[in-house]
Amino acid sequence: MKVGIYGQANNDNTKKYAQILIDQLEENNVEIVFEHKFIQDYQFHKKNGNPQVFKSYADLDHSFDLFFSVGGDGTFLRSITFVKDLNIPIIGINTGRLGFLATIQKEEIKSSLKQILQKDYLLKTRSLLQISTQEVSVDFEGLNFALNEITVTRKNTASMITVETELDNEYLTTYWSDGLIVSTPTGSTGYSLSCGGPIISPSSKNFVLTPIAPHSLSVRPLVIPDQTKIKLKIASRFHEALLTLDSRILTIPNETEIFIKKCNFNIQTVHLKKQSFIETLRGKLFWGEDKRN
Repeated sequence: MKVGIYGQANNDNTKKYAQILIDQLEENNVEIVFEHKFIQDYQFHKKNGNPQVFKSYADLDHSFDLFFSVGGDGTFLRSITFVKDLNIPIIGINTGRLGFLATIQKEEIKSSLKQILQKDYLLKTRSLLQISTQEVSVDFEGLNFALNEITVTRKNTASMITVETELDNEYLTTYWSDGLIVSTPTGSTGYSLSCGGPIISPSSKNFVLTPIAPHSLSVRPLVIPDQTKIKLKIASRFHEALLTLDSRILTIPNETEIFIKKCNFNIQTVHLKKQSFIETLRGKLFWGEDKRN
């Protein structure tokens, strides 16, 4: 078996549990390839020879069986920029806080890894968003996709922006707001949720449009089929706005037209058989833990 490991050098907690993961993999004779900056920053102890490293998507291929993301949900989101369309299943080990995407808890690494090495797990497909624009100054650097959400927001101004929105070439509305979130089902428990958006099961074939602090109280989040083609046109008094794809941020000029649709590839995520989305909701959002229950 051959696996990739990626994490961010942000705290000793990540290093501690990543080392436990490495030790367990080596004991089971698993071939490990590290993201070069991760192993460079942490200098992990490795028993079996010099470490192999990768720097980008170009260094990965179909010979990889699994890809480990060690950290929080932000780390998991950055992991997809390495895997992209290679269809390598991603496993999230949560050394962060909430961890909707990184589902294996740090205290469960040894027991969970035993199941994973025996292939006693489920693969679940997550859809992504894909974005394009005709504005030549906007460079996605080959990363024009997002697993959680694509967001347009105001930049360096207290004034609202307007987001003229079309769905399948039909005018919907012009949002007067701080911005607009276009979310996948996976991202429905993230930024969209904090702005009043609905929680959607990851297997649902939908996207969500969630306005950020809209000027009109009648404006509400809208659930649409994931085959819908979305067009946004941004206008701001500051002549610029911010565009985010998960955690990646770009500046876009005024009047930029943005085209969003379902991505032409999916991401495979690894889940232990005892895990479920409903159980995760209860645990992460503390549902049913009111003392009155």
